[in-house]
Amino acid sequence: MSPYVASFIVFISIFLFGMATLRIGLKSLSNSRMQEFLYQASSTPLRGLMTGIIVTSILQSSSAVMVITIGLITAKVLTFRQSIGIILGTNIGTTVTAELMTLNPDQFTIPFLLVGFLLLQIRKQLLFSIGTVLFGLGSIFVAMHGLEAMAVPLSTLTFFEHIINESNSSLFYGIGVGTLLTALIQSSTATTGITMSFINQDLLTLPSAIAIIYGANIGTCITALIASFGSTKEAKLAAYAHVWINIIGVTLFFPFITKFGEIVAYVTALPDVQLAHVSLLFNVLSSLLLLPLTGVLAKTIEKIHKGNHLT
Repeated sequence: MSPYVASFIVFISIFLFGMATLRIGLKSLSNSRMQEFLYQASSTPLRGLMTGIIVTSILQSSSAVMVITIGLITAKVLTFRQSIGIILGTNIGTTVTAELMTLNPDQFTIPFLLVGFLLLQIRKQLLFSIGTVLFGLGSIFVAMHGLEAMAVPLSTLTFFEHIINESNSSLFYGIGVGTLLTALIQSSTATTGITMSFINQDLLTLPSAIAIIYGANIGTCITALIASFGSTKEAKLAAYAHVWINIIGVTLFFPFITKFGEIVAYVTALPDVQLAHVSLLFNVLSSLLLLPLTGVLAKTIEKIHKGNHLT
């Protein structure tokens, strides 16, 4: 194995560790039971949307929220139709992490790691939780710095060079890369971080990077599908809804990839910030567009997936 590939894997591992640590700290700081909150605040699609945004922003993982939601549906606490609003909200909430990653890691990495480590030595719950959040963010910034440093060396390897060239020449290929990579590492945020590293080194064009982010939205659905195995009919429908909602969103806004790039270029000249803003813009617009159609979506998904495979 190439030392560059080995380093790349190490930095991805550090990134995923940082995400898990950050998630634990934020969940602890929220001081609330997520399952109860999801149950009480999902009576309408709009309330479900807001609930999905809030809980995903706290847990920093749309996949985690989907797993909780599927568990609640299996326990007959939530219905499939209630879950659609939550799904739309998770797509927006997960963009918070992408915006956080655009902070200057050189400025925050050492202070976050140092202060976080010190607070982790304190048994007081509040301070320990804050330390967990800071140490998680510091780890993410270390990984981001490492991934960016690895981007150019990796681009000289035949395999990565082929992926980069094909992604830059075909937006459909970029969507496929984002889908497969996210399904493999089980984190759309990690895919976003990797893509930011490559775009910061001018290895990817903004449209191709956006296409990869589109694909990441589809790839992240694999976790919900896995979680629905062996569950109830309604839980499986929720997992299918997660897939369909993201496919529909990508299909509707695929023609606007270049336009999205032009819009964010007016806001900032920084490539990684542009990408984070496009992710936010895409997810907000697609979720708001589909929100009034939750009833139609539910009926359509029920009709498509009716059959013995749901029992």
